[in-house]
Amino acid sequence: MAARLFDHASLLLLVASFAIVQMAMAGDPDILTDFVVPEDNNGNGNVTKINGSFFTFTGMRVLVGGGPPPAFKVLKAAMAEFPALNGQSVSYAVLQFPAGTPNPPHTHPRASELLFVIDGSLEVGFVDTTNKLFTQTLQLGDMFVFPKGLVHFQYNADSKNPAMAVSAFGSANAGTVSIPNNVFNSTIDDNILAKSFKTDVATIQKIKAGLAPKP
Repeated sequence: MAARLFDHASLLLLVASFAIVQMAMAGDPDILTDFVVPEDNNGNGNVTKINGSFFTFTGMRVLVGGGPPPAFKVLKAAMAEFPALNGQSVSYAVLQFPAGTPNPPHTHPRASELLFVIDGSLEVGFVDTTNKLFTQTLQLGDMFVFPKGLVHFQYNADSKNPAMAVSAFGSANAGTVSIPNNVFNSTIDDNILAKSFKTDVATIQKIKAGLAPKP
């Protein structure tokens, strides 16, 4: 009997230890080198020869002296655009908001987001897992954190002036799931969407048409 109790306790301890390890590994995986050097384009397994340019990202230079875009725009410096971020658990994005434009509700499944307003003001908010909405009006110089994986949004309510923000993410590849786009521009059956949103198929098709990519 004592042996069975000991075995049961050992099993519980093992399961608990495994859960703690899994929680500790919830972010980007740790690397065993200073940085990750990609293979060259020949596919022969040889690594790319690198210098300081590998650790430099110039994609934000377009912002210098540029005006606001005609629609909401995101400039990313994530692993896809900046391979040196692989293994570094960090990435950035610059969010440009023309007057009166939103960044529609979305989530980042692999990272929290720390947003810093560098021009104008923004209405921001997120919804937690109890369906409670947290909102704030951010002014120039303010910061706001969006917890990992939660639905959130930003909106430039100013009808005359643009706004801009810089977002930092705790992952080299935070991912973005746009709620309107991923729901209505997917191949989910219209009848399922109509029943889920308690409406009719015609309304679902109208929403889809409005969200369809413009040619």
